[in-house]
Amino acid sequence: MCRRFANERLVPQAQEFDRSKVSLATLAELAQLGVLGVCNAEAWGGAGFGKLGYVTAIEEVSKGCASTAAIASVHTLYCSCIEHFGTDAQKKEFLEPFASGRKIGAFALTEANAGSDAANIKSDATLEGDHWIVTGEKVFVSNVPMASAAVVFVRANPHGGAAAGRADHLRNGGISAIIVPLDTPGVTVGRSIETLGIRGAPLASLSFDGCRVPKANLLGEMHRGFQLAMAELDGGRLGMAAQALGIAEASLALATQYSRDRESFGQPIGTLQAIQMKLADMRTRVESARLLTLSAAAKADTGERYTVEAAMAKLSASETATFCAHQTIQILGGYGFTSEFAAERHYRDARITELYEGTSEILRIVIARHQYRGGYR
Repeated sequence: MCRRFANERLVPQAQEFDRSKVSLATLAELAQLGVLGVCNAEAWGGAGFGKLGYVTAIEEVSKGCASTAAIASVHTLYCSCIEHFGTDAQKKEFLEPFASGRKIGAFALTEANAGSDAANIKSDATLEGDHWIVTGEKVFVSNVPMASAAVVFVRANPHGGAAAGRADHLRNGGISAIIVPLDTPGVTVGRSIETLGIRGAPLASLSFDGCRVPKANLLGEMHRGFQLAMAELDGGRLGMAAQALGIAEASLALATQYSRDRESFGQPIGTLQAIQMKLADMRTRVESARLLTLSAAAKADTGERYTVEAAMAKLSASETATFCAHQTIQILGGYGFTSEFAAERHYRDARITELYEGTSEILRIVIARHQYRGGYR
């Protein structure tokens, strides 16, 4: 279903989305197919396919348009947070209309000085009566301004006044997650951020200037927001791995077709050993990354912890996407450097997959620490 949608609806529009933005009509079509709630429970408006269904859907959508897949991935991260840690009342208000695709969600963790060091966030929330007063700024927030709500990570002080010196308010111990409707007075969406790739997916900053959010919008336990974020980022990394796989597959398909059509020295270039070596390396890396991704998703569906598996899948798939996009341009030669073919878009789209939801360097640290501590025989 997703492959057919990608081929028929996304491929013809992908170049236009790259110049402008993914259309709301396209997201509405994805919602009708159940992709925007693919791994959420049917009771809350989702399709109930779990993480295996999720990575399958995102990979296929990404083959057609990586920007569309990026929007769906971040939206799924938001929905997953609410489903796993929300109360029934929160799920009714902030999950059901999102998992069904009627609304879009966002995930606001990163700040100017808190990227890989997520525990260094400075945004804060002070409890006054029945409301949190949220102040701060988040950067690189995907899906705004189209998003209706965001899971926002702050340093929550339930006691009012200065929080300095409180042991439970330091570093990751002081971080909490709050659901913030983005039409709340005091919330400002910054200007759209222009990017190298994934240009069709909206990206902006979010500012919170003393906005009042109901006390009931605290997500999960007080001061356990860092653990919540890290747990959900495992699922986010699966989504990014699937997105990268889609880019790699699209690149490989283009390179293969071009190698059949293009003739040089009186024969299709695909018969030349130099081209065959590239295609073989691309295919092998794609299949290796896919197996890691499916294995991590399968483990996630059992309820087991899959942090290192998600890290390996995302690391492998993202570097495979960059490799395949690079090799495809090389095979296409000068045509690969033009916008007449999708190769240059795949090349630009691939680059972000090694950065967000954990840089390749951070993922290597996660994997190495697990190995060093005896995680594998």
